[in-house]
Amino acid sequence: MDNNNNNNQIQNANQNENQNENENEMKNLEKKVTKNLIKDYSNLLNGNSFKDFSIFVENKSNPFEIKVHKSILSSRSPFFNESLRQESLSISLNQFNKKEMESILSYIYYGNISFENQENLLQLLEISIYFKLNLLKEIIQKKILNSINYSNFFQFLFQNRNLNSNSNEIEIKCFELINQNFSQIKNNENLFNLTKEEIIKFIQFKQEKKEIFQFDFFQFLNNWIEKRNQRLKGKKEKEKEKEKGIEKKRLFHSFFSLFDKDSISKQDFDKLKQFDIFPKSFLVDIQNKVIQDNQKEIEDKEKEIENKEKWKKEVENKEKEIENKNKEIEDKNKEIEDKNKEIEDKWKKEVEKNQKENQQMKIEIEEKWKKEIEDKNKEIEDKNKEIEEKWKKEVEEKDKENKDMKQVFDRYQEKYQKYLEFEKKLEPIKKNFPQFSETRIITEEEYVKKLQEWINDNDFFSKMKKGFSAKRDGFNSQNWHKAVDGKGKTLVIIKTKQNFIFGGFTQVGFKSNYSGEINDSSAFIFSLRNDKGDRIPEKFTYKQGRAIFSRSDVGPLFGDGYDFCLSSNLQPGYSQFGYSYNLPNGIKEGTNEAYSYLAGSYSSWVVDEVESYFI
Repeated sequence: MDNNNNNNQIQNANQNENQNENENEMKNLEKKVTKNLIKDYSNLLNGNSFKDFSIFVENKSNPFEIKVHKSILSSRSPFFNESLRQESLSISLNQFNKKEMESILSYIYYGNISFENQENLLQLLEISIYFKLNLLKEIIQKKILNSINYSNFFQFLFQNRNLNSNSNEIEIKCFELINQNFSQIKNNENLFNLTKEEIIKFIQFKQEKKEIFQFDFFQFLNNWIEKRNQRLKGKKEKEKEKEKGIEKKRLFHSFFSLFDKDSISKQDFDKLKQFDIFPKSFLVDIQNKVIQDNQKEIEDKEKEIENKEKWKKEVENKEKEIENKNKEIEDKNKEIEDKNKEIEDKWKKEVEKNQKENQQMKIEIEEKWKKEIEDKNKEIEDKNKEIEEKWKKEVEEKDKENKDMKQVFDRYQEKYQKYLEFEKKLEPIKKNFPQFSETRIITEEEYVKKLQEWINDNDFFSKMKKGFSAKRDGFNSQNWHKAVDGKGKTLVIIKTKQNFIFGGFTQVGFKSNYSGEINDSSAFIFSLRNDKGDRIPEKFTYKQGRAIFSRSDVGPLFGDGYDFCLSSNLQPGYSQFGYSYNLPNGIKEGTNEAYSYLAGSYSSWVVDEVESYFI
């Protein structure tokens, strides 16, 4: 039983280890894919390929044009998605400079934006709002909030004031710093550059936090109003002074209408009277509050004294009660002590008597016990040796068995994992294109769409089914001809052990009991997967000679050359691509590059699977 448990634990541990390795490998692959994707989109932005749209900025100081991809902009930005619906090849955005546009485009293309220059953070925030880039807006707002500190909060507050969509969060963060450092900055010139609306917001901010306004804040308000009134010019001195007084009183009244009477400390009440322009009703409210607070304080003090007297009396009673209790405990302890002494004397006498009796018995028992122990130890030693020999032999046999089982299990696990990955990859194909539900070659939706585009026959494409599979029906040219001949329109797809995928399509099809060439000017061959040089799926049209051959001694054969052909057991194949079908641009007929284009080499490739489709 223990050995079985050990084996299960070993298997579970190995399984978990393999699973962790697979998960780490998948994560590394995902990171690599993301990194390559960012690199590809960066190259796409910085290069000149496939750009179909222009952004003009007719800026007086630095006009410029940036060429972009219409599809990428419309998919990434709701602003561009709405703007680019018109059949236009350009758009003008004159309110931005080149550096700002380049930063936004780098984010739109591959999610990267530079924050090296913190002075333009608010400009970037405004641009992100303009282009409706909500995630970028959140990132920049968080970056701004983390950048605001004691040395720069005035700068951010004033810049935020000029934004078309100013941020309430930035304003609140600046108010927090003003509030925390008010005593140090109360004479700072920047503080006097606050607008009336900003001061009102700041008062409301402190009110919401239920904070007390200190006297230095009212001094600041008075000084702020004085500085503001100094701007009155061009009037006679008396009229100016009179107008200043009216304006000062009006401003004070507008500010003090915001204050809650509980937000001003009673210690500052007498100091506030020096400002003769306070609203009388406000002063009365404050004075009433001071009186009420004082009255309450007196009442609380009297109640406290009353409670202290009551508490003192209770303490005295409690102390007397404790004293009586202690006396009672002391008497009880004396009684217990006398009883314990009596018990102790009796116990000592009995112990002495028992010790004498037990001493002799102890000697007899020890002799007998010693003999039995020696015999038992000898017996156990012999048994342990026998068990150890047997256990060693069983462990060696079990270790060998476990090692063999682990190897088998690892191979099975690897195959099963590949099967699951392959089935998962086929799910979109099976769902969207049921005619390819049994394929073991076509694993990309892109391949299916390309085949549908090239065949250009919806009736055939929607009704076709897999009529032949080499892995299912056997690697034999006769079996292939038996399944395919006489079916008319036929699609042949080949996958090699080297992971090249190619094939051909004929409108005429292969013929039964016929060995010879067949003309079909609409036939074509194609390449779906070609890892050499990252080649994309391509179609190659018929140009000359015979399109296909129907020979019973070989499998699929396209072209007079032959452009590609499979042998009688469908396993080895060879290709002289370029004789009857057009080659890709830049590849010359008769060269090794042409012969190795479809399968990676002229003849050293081996077929992994052949599938043929027809109605």
